[in-house]
Amino acid sequence: MFTSLVESDPEIDGKTVADLMEAWDAEPIEVALEIERRNAEHRIGAVGFTMSEDNLRRILAHPLVMVGTDGHLEVFGKFATHPRNYGTYPRVLGKYVREEGIMPLGEAIRKMTSMPAGRYNLRDRGWLRPGHFADVVVFDPDTVIDNATFTDAHQYPTGIPYVVVNGQVAVDDNVTDADHHGRVLRRGE
Repeated sequence: MFTSLVESDPEIDGKTVADLMEAWDAEPIEVALEIERRNAEHRIGAVGFTMSEDNLRRILAHPLVMVGTDGHLEVFGKFATHPRNYGTYPRVLGKYVREEGIMPLGEAIRKMTSMPAGRYNLRDRGWLRPGHFADVVVFDPDTVIDNATFTDAHQYPTGIPYVVVNGQVAVDDNVTDADHHGRVLRRGE
């Protein structure tokens, strides 16, 4: 599925090769060449749907696997993005923990917090302890879920009314603060 990364191109955004073959009455090579031509102007990305849900469930449930994302800070509603930039952790908590029961809630939280903090030697992070940075996500385990999709990625999750980053409220009663209270962390910090 194609998506413009800089300037929107409604003719291709959210479309697959098969969609464009039909719309343009074209062969796959012709679609590829047209996408390449447009790439110079629009910078086009693509999502390949090759993951296996069964494999994902099995891997996620393994005791040595942490939960993480290569997501990044986005300007809300601007440019195409991957839905996991808004929904990685709520998806794990809602879909895989609550709905599918592949692991207990406490284990999922450990895989998102103390386990990665310990693995990457992020000092004073990952645990709620005196002297640690106050990074806290307040969520409702009965409603937390991701809402972002591949065709409408800029959607905040449901069920996370409060977020505290470095002791500063970043989300207050579902309203996101304009200031960013986080910072880049390096291994060993």
